[in-house]
Amino acid sequence: MSARAHNAHRERRNAEGAENYAKAIYQLQGREEDAVGTGAIAERLGVTAASASAMLRRLADEGLIELTRYRGARLTDRGEQLALEVIRHHRLLELFLAEVLGMPWDRVHAEAEVLEHHISEELEELIAAKLGEPARDPHGDPIPSPDLDLASDESVPLASLEPGQSGTFVRVSDRDAEMLRYLDERGIHPGARLRVTGREPFGGPLMVELGGRRHPLGDELVARMRVALG
Repeated sequence: MSARAHNAHRERRNAEGAENYAKAIYQLQGREEDAVGTGAIAERLGVTAASASAMLRRLADEGLIELTRYRGARLTDRGEQLALEVIRHHRLLELFLAEVLGMPWDRVHAEAEVLEHHISEELEELIAAKLGEPARDPHGDPIPSPDLDLASDESVPLASLEPGQSGTFVRVSDRDAEMLRYLDERGIHPGARLRVTGREPFGGPLMVELGGRRHPLGDELVARMRVALG
């Protein structure tokens, strides 16, 4: 590999690293934009705390985050724009893979994690146009607009519903493929109308009814599902 090619490869890897960190911090800091600890970021990205600390210092030098000792990292406006751009790529790719290529929804996340760093703005626009400028990805997550605005989320955790209450399943975390397969096998997809019929005692599963059938959903899964009331 030539020196020029080596430098270009290193720059690309550094850019991908910055994108991954910005996205992770955005998702961890939540709506309140709280500072995120180094340990949480390292765990999210599957790296050591030392590696995360080194990268966070670099991102701070580049003006993408504010780094406060003993508190953690918070995205700057530039960092937030970078995170939303990567999230837009990721969610458009997930939807394209699912709707156009027919890939199961439990596999699109892993593929999009790789591809999100490598699509041009022109390709992003073509994918969005092909999909009809979609608002949500296959898992119900909102897709940032071309201006990187993100629609507000009025959904509530499924776990917050009491027996007898109903809601429309609108969103689920895409990070656990096994959970997605479990839902898929039971026909539970965004748009499904769920009614909570009860909860088994002693930490047992939440029981929900869909299409006349009852399904037990464990706490870990219920915690990642969100519904719209009404």
